[in-house]
Amino acid sequence: MNWKFLKKMGLYLIAIMFIVGCSEEDVNDPLESNSEKPGQVTDIMVENLAGKAKLSYTLPKDQDLLYIQADYVLENGREMNVKSSYYNSSLILEGFSGNSEVDISVTTVNRSEVQSDPVMITIAPNLAPIFDIYESLEVSPAFGGIYISADNPDREDIAILVMEEDEYGDWVTLGNSVYTSTNEVKSTLRGMDTINKKFAIAVRDRWLNYTDTLFAEVKPLFEEAIPKTGYRGVRLPNDAPFHPSTSLEGLWNGNSWDWPQIYLTASTYTASNHIFTFDMGVQAKLSRIVIWDYPEYFNDRSYYYLACPKRFRIYGSDVLETSGDLSKWTLLGEYEEVKPSGLPYGQQTNEDFETARSGFSWDIPIDMPKVRYIRIENLENWAGGKQFAIAELQAYGNSQ
Repeated sequence: MNWKFLKKMGLYLIAIMFIVGCSEEDVNDPLESNSEKPGQVTDIMVENLAGKAKLSYTLPKDQDLLYIQADYVLENGREMNVKSSYYNSSLILEGFSGNSEVDISVTTVNRSEVQSDPVMITIAPNLAPIFDIYESLEVSPAFGGIYISADNPDREDIAILVMEEDEYGDWVTLGNSVYTSTNEVKSTLRGMDTINKKFAIAVRDRWLNYTDTLFAEVKPLFEEAIPKTGYRGVRLPNDAPFHPSTSLEGLWNGNSWDWPQIYLTASTYTASNHIFTFDMGVQAKLSRIVIWDYPEYFNDRSYYYLACPKRFRIYGSDVLETSGDLSKWTLLGEYEEVKPSGLPYGQQTNEDFETARSGFSWDIPIDMPKVRYIRIENLENWAGGKQFAIAELQAYGNSQ
């Protein structure tokens, strides 16, 4: 009796395994079975753009059409495959340098994954955006390094590769080269000695297209960090009151992340723009002031949010003018924070976050006089108000 039962159970298990196996095979098969090739696209129109091309076309009448596919090889040898749903009558091909014509194979594919015969066309994209970016490149001396600027109006993902010669005479890319998608590239590479040095600079896009190389010889200017041990808070008549949980000393205690180790002005103060003042302890010809904003808890440690300063001015003086009258101070610069991604308020990318987390470096014009006392006036925060929150700051320059 038991043997008969076991025999039946074995047959049942074999049957179930057979059914499951068939089902798994069916899952991998096309949903439909049509071995006939679909029709081709017709009336293809080409719009050549900067580093890309837009194809517009008329779809075939096949009822089981699934998508349109374009295959091509970039000038650097990279094989590309672009697909567009049958709901669309156009597709964008990207990644071209724009230095040559490129052959494109356009096919249609039905729901049985059967591909049509190809339609071959030739396109001639315009020069990629990196070449205009390259033409706008400027390199100049900076305190402790070199300053690089360029225009990137379309916010392309680019790398500005800065190279120097090693001991063997080979060009080696610096680790702190510029990687960004911001529209206005303004970057300073620091940590360099004050000697003449040769640099080679090229622009690369995300498809590994490269521009020519710009060669420059630059002598960085001397720069030192003005020691925070000499910083002291100063209270002038028109300085904004501060949040009772914070103090000016929070600006130079080395903590740029934790509450309440920051400086926050009182939101209830409406008499004027919010200002604070401090003494560096020494006279110095300033090169820049680095400001670390406070990442707000209220929006998942966001920068570019609430009281983070957006537009502000920095003033300096070699003597302490005690009335608070800003007309008696030297305006060192007016500044505005720009979010690299350009995303709306309350949103940020990883690049946005890392840019702010590293601190914003605000350059002081080289023709400004030596100063000892600093005032920072907030014109507008990211929420549109006057209150501001700063987590840390560091002044740089030459105190010799």
